[in-house]
Amino acid sequence: MSERWTPDSWRARPVQQIPEYPDQAALKAVEQQLAGFPPLVFAGEARKLKRALGKVAAGEAFLLQGGDCAESFAEHSADNIRDFFRLFLQMAVVLTFAGGSPVVKVGRIAGQFAKPRSAPSETIGGVELPSYKGDIVNDIAFTEEARTPDPRRQLEAYRQSAATLNLIRAFATGGYANLDNAHRWMLGFVKDSPQSHRYQEVAERITEALEFMRAIGIDPETHPEMRTTDFYTSHEALLLGFEQAMTRTDSTTGEWYDTSGHMVWIGDRTRQIDHAHVEFFRGIKNPIGLKCGPSTTVDGLLKLIDVLDPQNQPGRLTLIARFGADKVFDNLPALVRATKREGRNVVWSCDPMHGNTVKAASGYKTRPFDLILGEVKNFFAVHQAEGTFAGGLHLEMTGKNVTECTGGARGMTDADLNDRYHTVCDPRLNAEQALELAFIVAELVKRDRAGRTKPHVEAAE
Repeated sequence: MSERWTPDSWRARPVQQIPEYPDQAALKAVEQQLAGFPPLVFAGEARKLKRALGKVAAGEAFLLQGGDCAESFAEHSADNIRDFFRLFLQMAVVLTFAGGSPVVKVGRIAGQFAKPRSAPSETIGGVELPSYKGDIVNDIAFTEEARTPDPRRQLEAYRQSAATLNLIRAFATGGYANLDNAHRWMLGFVKDSPQSHRYQEVAERITEALEFMRAIGIDPETHPEMRTTDFYTSHEALLLGFEQAMTRTDSTTGEWYDTSGHMVWIGDRTRQIDHAHVEFFRGIKNPIGLKCGPSTTVDGLLKLIDVLDPQNQPGRLTLIARFGADKVFDNLPALVRATKREGRNVVWSCDPMHGNTVKAASGYKTRPFDLILGEVKNFFAVHQAEGTFAGGLHLEMTGKNVTECTGGARGMTDADLNDRYHTVCDPRLNAEQALELAFIVAELVKRDRAGRTKPHVEAAE
């Protein structure tokens, strides 16, 4: 990997999961057009996120990363974005206030359009067509026209990402994120849920704390950190032609940044060390993520870390563990032990979604809440045993009132899945389930921090 890197050097490497576009001339024209579009995010913002993730790597903060499995052109609306942001703020408040830890907020939003698939095609009723790979590539409708990869969809993905970012920035800095609004963030359909009472208690404690702070002269008007929040975007950088078109030289440093999102990650299916995705990622200066699944070996992981983070920069690399609840203890301890032994400044984050997908008797793909929770608890247990930091949580979730994951406080069953199963790809936690998980994780974080801050008592001689 010592050869010179350029934004297009990945094109000389083998590549996985990239769609075959029948019209190469149209693809080239779209990529050239995208290369002239304004950046979606800025290098300075990405550097700020990297500094924040450096604190996560040191055990001084917690990463909350979540959002849609795959964003949909059809479901793009102000209400959906607002409801997602409200839920995210609630979860962050719970983790900060109940868990006693600063939270770095990173959404799977404004760019999460492409999806890797286990097979390049699917067959229904004897008809074989290309697999749906996300709205940026093709359409979910099962017709030959819909499933043919269309490069013009990349332009729509860019425009939708820009509009989403515009609204999120307004929410984050325009007063909506003010802690005085904590009571107003509760989504309507969650108000009669078991989580509503717990959240309202947290909100009441926040209100009391704000009243005390005002009494001593500290308020949101004089301290902007109380009325605004830093919110960052992320996605799996699967479609490398799009990512290359969005990669620009930072005028202040001369370094290359992928301006499609603040943070991008490599999926479990595209992390081959000599392939295109790793080649592209090694040259961009964004904070990046790497999914680690059951096939990840210690030797393979350390080699990838050497390529992706050769300078061992805090906040540069987040390792996103996605094993499945029953495989965490078989796989994670050796990987954590190795990164600790090598002195690697990585963030370890838990993705409890992708390893716990099952097929319900009704035929729907689902994710049982108990398995999701089980993987999270096992993740924390491994880090506690190894003396390392359980740094984050990576979720597929939505602010919509969907019925896609079974279990949770309401005890959603397989029979409920048909009610509001709206995902275009994988099942997501609904707002109530996500908030419930946030409360449980807050307790795990609080316990973890308390265990690390207890004074050391020397044994009596």
